[in-house]
Amino acid sequence: MITIQYQPTPKQEAFHSTPANEVLYGGAAGGGKTKALIMDAFFRCLTYPHTTAVVFRRTYQELEDTDIKEAKSSYPKALAKYNAGRHEFQLVNGSSILFRHCENEADRFNYSGIEIQFLYFDELTSFEQVIYDFLKTRLRAKKSLGVTPIVRSASNPGNIGHGWVKKMFVDAGPYMSIQTQEVYSEALHKTKKIRTQYIPALATENPFITEDYIFELEQKPEALRRALLSGDWDSFEGQVFTEFVNDPKHYEDRLWTHVIAPFDIPMDWPRYMSFDHGYTKPFSVGWWAIDPQGRAYRYREWYGCKPRQANTGLMYTPVQIAEGILERQKYEMDNNIYVDAIADPAIFDKSRGDSVADQMSPHPPKPGILFRKGDHVRLPGLMQVHERMRFDPDGRPMMYVFNTCQDFIRTVPTLPYSQTKPEDVDTDAEDHIFDDTRYFCMSRPLTPIRKPKREPKPYDPFGRD
Repeated sequence: MITIQYQPTPKQEAFHSTPANEVLYGGAAGGGKTKALIMDAFFRCLTYPHTTAVVFRRTYQELEDTDIKEAKSSYPKALAKYNAGRHEFQLVNGSSILFRHCENEADRFNYSGIEIQFLYFDELTSFEQVIYDFLKTRLRAKKSLGVTPIVRSASNPGNIGHGWVKKMFVDAGPYMSIQTQEVYSEALHKTKKIRTQYIPALATENPFITEDYIFELEQKPEALRRALLSGDWDSFEGQVFTEFVNDPKHYEDRLWTHVIAPFDIPMDWPRYMSFDHGYTKPFSVGWWAIDPQGRAYRYREWYGCKPRQANTGLMYTPVQIAEGILERQKYEMDNNIYVDAIADPAIFDKSRGDSVADQMSPHPPKPGILFRKGDHVRLPGLMQVHERMRFDPDGRPMMYVFNTCQDFIRTVPTLPYSQTKPEDVDTDAEDHIFDDTRYFCMSRPLTPIRKPKREPKPYDPFGRD
């Protein structure tokens, strides 16, 4: 008789038994996420002969340190033999459990030919959504196998994928509930229901975690403690804009919140429009108004991102974007309200022909937009955004966002710091709205931006100057 030493917690049991197609398990540290993934793959492959499960992490080192280590200690050797050279387990019934990495977006194409029945991601927030979506296309099963392909993931809050993972699973509906979405197949002329679920787990729910571990988590800095101990997806270690507050109770009085209810903006307030260009990545357009105290209000936005595909652009041409901006700016045009348009200096590049700015400019009789160059310097721009978000003693910041600007509210608070440039935002994250925001902030800085003084050249009567 072979005994498998595994007693799942109630949350782990829910993870194994759910009928959902795609599931995220975790939130807090110590909830038994990796164990749940490893055992779920094992039991599914053991139940269905000749099937393949693949467990992904960002790097092989992470796989060796966690997932493979857990599998070696959990899988009975009589049932699963490990091949260290191939990073995979072969089960006695002909099934395989593979451990693979996908460190860069381009690495996803290494798996173009693989067939996966059971797909697993450990620390899902370390992956971009484009990797997740591509690897899901490898899910398929012959009818003879008698299985329905599934995706199972585990993760703590934080990292570059925090925003899209939170939107897809955590914000989709009440925790533990199964959310259903219908998709239509043009080829089959049929609809299909896709079910997703978020199962939160805490260290305090895991009977195999010692009290010392809980005490250790409680001693961490607030953001890290809230993320790892409580599974709080609104706060995580490495979060850039920890000061951002979205409090619906104060949408009307505008105290101690950055998000507010929309209102009619006076005609005489200066208006600005900031633009960050993108094609395969999203473009971002933000409209701003300035009150007499210099306070900024983001009252409208247009985010060029594909629905349900975070950080994926609409692939609109510059002319299409310009037409869309003018359509959304019709109120200002009809009322002769001047809008100062600021853009990333990169759109003025003429090294490959007509610049993006040229293509978006007016070509009579066709209207267009005249941009001026924004200031691209990153760190001062970041500091200006921080300065505007800072609350004064009365609870009022120098930047408000209308609650209709949902993409700002979704992406900006979830931005992490770069691991290579600790003072800067991670540019691999969904930072496009932040970019258009800092262009605007640098055009109306709250404190003077001091440029370094140039030392006068010594007088040289024989010099060419």
